[in-house]
Amino acid sequence: MKKFLPFLFVMVVIWPSTIFAQTPEATPPPPASPRSGTFPKPAERVLPNGLRVIVVPRSNTPLVSATLLIKNGSEVDPPELSGLADMTASLLTKGTSSRNAVQIAQEVESLGGNLESGARWDASTVTVGLMSSKIGPAMTILADVVRRPTFAAEEIERLRQQYTDDITLALGDPGSIARFVAARVVFGDAPYGHPISGTAESMKRISRDDIVKLQERFYRPDNAILVIGGDITPASGFELATRHFGDWNKPATPLPTLSVASNTETKTGRVVVIDKPDAGQAVVYLSRIGIDRKDADFFRGIVTNSVLSGYSGRLNQEIRIKRGLSYGAGSQLDTRRNIGPFSASAQTKNESGAQVAELLLGEINRLVTAPPADSELTPRKAVLIGGFSRNLETVGGLVSQVASLALYGLSLDEINHYIANVQAITTTDVQKFASTKLDAKTSNIIIVGNAKLFLPALEKQFKNIEVIPVGQLDLNTALLRKKQQP
Repeated sequence: MKKFLPFLFVMVVIWPSTIFAQTPEATPPPPASPRSGTFPKPAERVLPNGLRVIVVPRSNTPLVSATLLIKNGSEVDPPELSGLADMTASLLTKGTSSRNAVQIAQEVESLGGNLESGARWDASTVTVGLMSSKIGPAMTILADVVRRPTFAAEEIERLRQQYTDDITLALGDPGSIARFVAARVVFGDAPYGHPISGTAESMKRISRDDIVKLQERFYRPDNAILVIGGDITPASGFELATRHFGDWNKPATPLPTLSVASNTETKTGRVVVIDKPDAGQAVVYLSRIGIDRKDADFFRGIVTNSVLSGYSGRLNQEIRIKRGLSYGAGSQLDTRRNIGPFSASAQTKNESGAQVAELLLGEINRLVTAPPADSELTPRKAVLIGGFSRNLETVGGLVSQVASLALYGLSLDEINHYIANVQAITTTDVQKFASTKLDAKTSNIIIVGNAKLFLPALEKQFKNIEVIPVGQLDLNTALLRKKQQP
């Protein structure tokens, strides 16, 4: 028996591993084809004062989200007052004629909800989210902050200081600097060229009168959309909208006529270096004009961008995984009311800045010369479909998506066709989009970093490189340089 026990122990240890070694690894079944979900059909109505109201019922959750969207954002900032629209929207929740900032925060908190406001390109929004049983008092607060803000002097100064501090921090970050410079390079002095959050100089110039003037000009019912979604019926949603916004007076003056066309005459193919000697790493940015949200190539564009971006996208594969030159590389196709930017970027050590610039351009070109086969295209589509579906799992995500479609004048039913539209994109579509809309030769390169470590190599690749010391950088103008003092 004593001789047998060691033998038994060996068999117990070895026998299972032998069995598993001999058993062929099971191959998981291939994924099924994506199926388009069917979302609740939005109900909509336009109130007599011009306010468009959209209600999206979803009864499988006890939550409600409501967004009041003004159909203008930072693109209406006056040239010398960048940051004005975002500051105005942020101040809405900081005091009304009947509630101060603390009271607003306390009331929303007592309802178990959250209230947010701000501006982006093309829109300013105020959003509240909470349990559906609390939507009545929440709509009272939402209407109050939109219709009766006071813009108290102390709140303006507090927010001005916060914005100024944020701008100071951003100008110490090579990535933020590159993003700001790229906007100026692509759009020049056109509206999309300035920073949404403003500059240190513009923050000093913004007055309360400027804020009031912008609010009175654009915050009006015939320039707004109210979207309510979640555990609410269309009848209840319309009743709430009428009760809280039905007497919102439509001004006698017509809506402002704006021309916010992209500045496509800006010089293309520029190479701009911002010399920041204390930068530990360089940020390399490729930027150019892309498409607008209503472009017929929208789905070709987002699939093409997905091929480039993400962890398994071509940029990250080439720059991080194959070469170890960055912790991450990606791209973005930012579609707006007018033509927005396409960008690709990576952060790398200063010494490899020129090499990364060459790789970014090379991968854009390779979309034309070596378009993705189905084996590459299928998972990149799956990334888009997965992200889209996850965003619609929450009531807030559903309301945000419907509000975006309404803002850009698109069919609200596009939600139900998104997956099919993505699936329909082919290799030929990607190749065509890349060749017609992402020409590498007319793209711009911006590098922010310690120039002496990458400039010699960069000069071997490009001519007419513009070098701007970071201390001379001026984001208030397309010239990007501070005026020389006499």
